[in-house]
Amino acid sequence: MTGFHLGTDKRATLDEAAALVPSGATVALGGGLCARLPMALVRALVRADRNELHVVGSAHSIDVDLLIAAGAVGVCEESYVGFEQDLGLAPAYRRAAETGAVAVRESCCVTVLTQLRAAEMGLSFLPVRGVKGTDMEALHPEYRRVRCPFTGDELVAVPPLAPDVALLHAPIGDAAGNLHLDQPYVLDERFAHASRMVVTTVDRLVPTSEVVAAGVTIPGHTVAAVVEAPFGAHPASCYPGYAYDRPHLAGYIAAAAAGGSQLASYLDRYVHAGEDAYRAEIDVARLTSWSTCDTAWQELFR
Repeated sequence: MTGFHLGTDKRATLDEAAALVPSGATVALGGGLCARLPMALVRALVRADRNELHVVGSAHSIDVDLLIAAGAVGVCEESYVGFEQDLGLAPAYRRAAETGAVAVRESCCVTVLTQLRAAEMGLSFLPVRGVKGTDMEALHPEYRRVRCPFTGDELVAVPPLAPDVALLHAPIGDAAGNLHLDQPYVLDERFAHASRMVVTTVDRLVPTSEVVAAGVTIPGHTVAAVVEAPFGAHPASCYPGYAYDRPHLAGYIAAAAAGGSQLASYLDRYVHAGEDAYRAEIDVARLTSWSTCDTAWQELFR
């Protein structure tokens, strides 16, 4: 169950936020696919040279793949890592899975959600049906078969999942860590309440009144640190503020697939150079004008 973080001013730098995530930690990654990923924090973890992280989430893309490409991940517990039908498989994840460089413990979204709910409620397990009879059971020796005392049905009991830290990104938040998210929330709400702490970036730090007016999605008592990081989800999207950056994603995928010097060049340019240099490369006008007309959003796919 979540810890309580009751300070009224939790503003931090990216380096200070990354310092709260030690090597070997179980890290929940917010957002999903190519939307609202905590990418500024991911890049900060790479710069901080973290390793042996146990990453958990629903369906993710460049956040997980970049951490794996940089050698930061020991265990990956996700339902999917890839770029969907648009840009295909996640190259670093696939390579690590094939070589055994990362322990892949594939799960499914509902199972992860159920485990988070068990942690929230202080329960030692909750039952699921969906993984019964699949190879996922073999990947998770911690699962057990149980029999329902009411129906006699055999179910799979899954233990609670309480990550050490949840990394989130939100469009707005205040200094106390109250966050507003636009739907879909994916697993961010559950991560916030099941994890021991939340470390978050926001595109804009605003007065509490503005967060309240928009609607508080994540309460501040779950949040240990908040960093103002404009375009902190890039190259993922944070709608309605900005769209995902398909050309950047395509460039990353090519570099990650090639590995070697090409991957090293990407990391040097977009990670190790720092966040200010990274933001300077973003085509802000293109990504923020996606909603102005049909032509603008169609251009995102060129």
